[in-house]
Amino acid sequence: MSPLNIKKGSTSHSAYNLRPTFSDVEERHTLAVLVENEPGVLARVIGLFSGRGYNIESLTVAEVDHTGHRSRITLVTSGTPQVIEQIKAQLGRIVPVHEVHDLTVEGRAVERELALFKVAGKGEARIEALRLAEIFRANVVDSTLESFVFEITGTPEKIDAFADLMTPLGLVELARTGVAALARGAGK
Repeated sequence: MSPLNIKKGSTSHSAYNLRPTFSDVEERHTLAVLVENEPGVLARVIGLFSGRGYNIESLTVAEVDHTGHRSRITLVTSGTPQVIEQIKAQLGRIVPVHEVHDLTVEGRAVERELALFKVAGKGEARIEALRLAEIFRANVVDSTLESFVFEITGTPEKIDAFADLMTPLGLVELARTGVAALARGAGK
């Protein structure tokens, strides 16, 4: 069979077919993007995602270099490996983007998130909320006779678990910062 007569869907392996094969399984990836701190950059990054139908699960942005006017965007997204590769390539082509790091594949990373929980309750529910807050190392940052505001820092899974436990105890409102992440070790 000549290379020109390969049937569609053929599993023939050839030295000419060097394209990587990707899985169809969706994966969660944390990306760190170093950008110029200038108007419109965040809108361009978000536009890339919305224009192609990609989802952003978490997004945090802050200036990290005041003299160099650079900001770090940390975003969490999900997709097949092929979609993640497309996202990274397209992010890298945006002019004010300096670096794109996939913390999920570049090695182990530390991920943390801050959340505030407003929990209203009296009696046993109030006592149980305080007990669980102590177990999760959540701090009471505001207290009234009828409610608490807890501050908790941890992995997104820890935040989710705390929310699940607070819901039946009177969770009124929840605010989350989104994931902040850094690669472990001495390198960038």
